[in-house]
Amino acid sequence: MKALFLAGGFGTRLKPITNELPKPMVPIMGKPLLELNIKNLKKHGIDEIVLSTCYKPHKIKNYFEDGKKFGVKISYISEDMPLGTAGAIKNAQDFFNDTFLVFNADILSDINISDMIRFHKKKGALATIAATHVDNPSAYGVIEHDEKDYITAFIEKPQPHESRSNLINAGIYIFEPELFDEIPSGRPVSIERETYPLLLEKGFKIALYNRCSYWLDLGTPGKYLKVHKDILKGAVEIGTHNFKKEMQYISKTAKIAQSARIIAPVYIGSNVQINSNAVVGPNTVLCDNSCIGTGAKVLESVVWDNVTVEKGATVTNSVIMSNCRVDRYSEEYNSILTKESSYPIAV
Repeated sequence: MKALFLAGGFGTRLKPITNELPKPMVPIMGKPLLELNIKNLKKHGIDEIVLSTCYKPHKIKNYFEDGKKFGVKISYISEDMPLGTAGAIKNAQDFFNDTFLVFNADILSDINISDMIRFHKKKGALATIAATHVDNPSAYGVIEHDEKDYITAFIEKPQPHESRSNLINAGIYIFEPELFDEIPSGRPVSIERETYPLLLEKGFKIALYNRCSYWLDLGTPGKYLKVHKDILKGAVEIGTHNFKKEMQYISKTAKIAQSARIIAPVYIGSNVQINSNAVVGPNTVLCDNSCIGTGAKVLESVVWDNVTVEKGATVTNSVIMSNCRVDRYSEEYNSILTKESSYPIAV
């Protein structure tokens, strides 16, 4: 089975993190989100990937190339203009002639792809949509379904009295190739607002897969920080380290002064240097080649590669992007620090 990643979004709400990076390339624990999701697919035997790009496509292509170094085959298709979810799927039609998966490339979840594929086949549906539960669905489009897990309605941003459902579209789909016949070409098309309601109207079966215990879209800087804290707390497992079992990961190449204080949960990457009397953690990620100065404090924060936090500086609940320097005795609180400037995070 092949998979299509919709990786063309502009990541507007995630700025300034996405000023120079497409949203799927934003690092999670030091690796691009898209890389983590591709590796997860490979675990389930899916090794042919199509990437649909639009915003800064060269950043994605230069990193993944043909996919060989990741053990997969990657093909690319680019949009000259944003085509919407269904429009991007239609644009990739030539790559698919059998059952296929589609992922929004800006989400992290613990979904079991193999189980979802089995569910889809059992249901005999044209489409299967993964769903996730939210406490307040009024900002989303909710999904209503019957007792056999077939979708009966989509309601956009309902008021509390308009729907009993708290399930929303998780941005992970399985489709039969006949879907392409139902999507017009050459213009933007929303799968949520246009294609799915049309399929229901025509009587096609759409199944609901509701077995996703962790799901988060990286829509805002606040969510970007949250996803790291969730990983460190063991709410979702990525990569080779399981924070449920051990609350800290410290690379063997990290150099940590004896008087430095490390408060779990933390992730400390390769060639990190932590000097005397520094405090790191809790809920902190230090990516590769970062340096924390004497007496500096980094708390509840994500620090990218090649960052220097100078002597006596304090960083709290912030994102420090690659190649930045935090001046000595300065404070960064609820901030995103780029090489050019510091931006507040809305809380």
